[in-house]
Amino acid sequence: MKKIRNIAIVAHIDHGKTTLIDKLLQESDNFRNISIENNNINRIMDSNELEKEKGITIFSKNTSIFWKNYKINIIDTPGHADFGAEVERVLSMVDSVLLLVDAVEGPMPQTRFVTLKAFSYNLKPIVLINKIDRKFIRPDWVINQIFDLFVNLNASDEQLDFPIIYTSALKGTSGYNMNNIQHNMNVVYETIIKHVPEPQGDINEPFQMQISQIEYNNYIGNICIGLIKKGQIKKNKYVTIIKNNKIFKKIKILYIIFNIGLKPIYSDSAKCGDIVGIAGSGFEEISISDTICDINYNIPLPILKIEKPKISMLFHVNDSPFSGIEGKYITSNKIFNRIKKESLNDVALKIAETKNNNIFHVSGRGELHLVILIENMRKEGFELSVSKPQILSKIINNKKLEPFEILTLDFEQNKKGHIIQLISRRRAIINNIILDNDTNRIKIEAIISSKGLIGFRNEFINTTSGNGIMNSFFSHYDINKYHMIENRSNGVLISNKEGYAVAFALYNLQSRGKLLINPGEKVYEGQIIGIHNKSNDLIVNCLINKKLTNMRASGNDNPINLISVKKMSLEEAIDFINNDELVEITPKSIRIRKKYLKKSQRKFKKFKNIKK
Repeated sequence: MKKIRNIAIVAHIDHGKTTLIDKLLQESDNFRNISIENNNINRIMDSNELEKEKGITIFSKNTSIFWKNYKINIIDTPGHADFGAEVERVLSMVDSVLLLVDAVEGPMPQTRFVTLKAFSYNLKPIVLINKIDRKFIRPDWVINQIFDLFVNLNASDEQLDFPIIYTSALKGTSGYNMNNIQHNMNVVYETIIKHVPEPQGDINEPFQMQISQIEYNNYIGNICIGLIKKGQIKKNKYVTIIKNNKIFKKIKILYIIFNIGLKPIYSDSAKCGDIVGIAGSGFEEISISDTICDINYNIPLPILKIEKPKISMLFHVNDSPFSGIEGKYITSNKIFNRIKKESLNDVALKIAETKNNNIFHVSGRGELHLVILIENMRKEGFELSVSKPQILSKIINNKKLEPFEILTLDFEQNKKGHIIQLISRRRAIINNIILDNDTNRIKIEAIISSKGLIGFRNEFINTTSGNGIMNSFFSHYDINKYHMIENRSNGVLISNKEGYAVAFALYNLQSRGKLLINPGEKVYEGQIIGIHNKSNDLIVNCLINKKLTNMRASGNDNPINLISVKKMSLEEAIDFINNDELVEITPKSIRIRKKYLKKSQRKFKKFKNIKK
């Protein structure tokens, strides 16, 4: 155990965690005798398809790195606030955290969140000032900001006495000061070995382990990953699962798996201090936070503390006329079981049934959190429809309180007026405006309700032409004193018939608004085919062909020129819809539709609401 170090890498999004692990793997003993093509390991820990597609870490993953006879178990964690539960559930497995901070940006909102969680486990951080190869770096200012952050979070004297490393994970350089930078990662290795305490526990005590992560394998089923707190485990031994502090069942260990470098290694035994995956018979109903222990030592470990969901959506069975054409799994039972299975592995995800058997209430930590779930389901062949996200409020002392967040925006100076107008419309309270003349950028800090943030990200990106940086994190619950207009300012163009869209009809409609479909696409009654220029909804016919006559006239054969259509991503579509609309999601298509497809149904529903 004296040769083992368990550490998690935590940081704000895009501060270089995964890139750092790539370099540590490259220079470790794991690859000393292995030829790597072009010596290039790129984002090796982001193995999920969506992680590669979006360029962010979504799931926490662990690997073991060997260096000079030391075994360093490193856990890579997400930097996005919506996946904060991935950070919360792995901190119980480590003895320290490596806190990465950008040498230019300094501590960001998620830096505060992950640091607060690390301090709640009494972990002592190692601070790594990363990206020192960038222009306009300000390491001294960054260190002062980190120290102030630690003081604000009530860090102990021991936590305030943190070691500092300067690195460029991209170039593979590190050093204890800016004037003595080495062209390798030895300083990082040495600091981890020196400052991270060895795991606690006694190998001679009865076996005890808590599940912090669950992965699924098609051949062996659920693989339960966690830190062995006490004792040791051997293959083919029987152990007990303790769920909610009660003995649940006896199971048999058939597989013990270590993540060494880039691949899983199967073993016959593991001991306290090891981070391992175990699998076998009876693991189907196990969940995160359960304790696995010796059959004669049924003492549970404290249940992991995870913050509750803050946003929810309604998942509907797809009832459009095109249901079942593009997807394999469309029934309510298939959709419910898929989300239920996901909630066992993702402790921040909750699902509940409603009065309607075809609608489910799904809650998560943020909009992106739920979008990732939907994207994964879509890739697996599921079809469903989802509603506009809603904020989950709390009732405290008979008062309805909503979550509020601290919002930070970084953008070019010439966009200042547009951005202030944008956040003012969403009832944000600006606390600070910082002007940086060196970079010609502005930073705004504000308090905004979580409801006001729904759909804001895409508006901000469009307004800043993709050059803006937006971050937010949970602040507090409070009464929302300001009424916010939740509906968008534009109405929509709604198809009145089912059929194939015609270029001639679309050409005549494009003066009415921005089209969402191309000629030849099949549409149905109630589907939204465009964004109206005005605030009201407009029912249109996009199936009309040009009338033919037996008379020739000049200009009859002029080509039809259509303006390029707006193709929305899943995230944009969810942000765009109103409460009376749904996003239809299939493996091949994303469509926007009215909740009630027929005009008579919408009129009747509107009449009932007025009557109420």
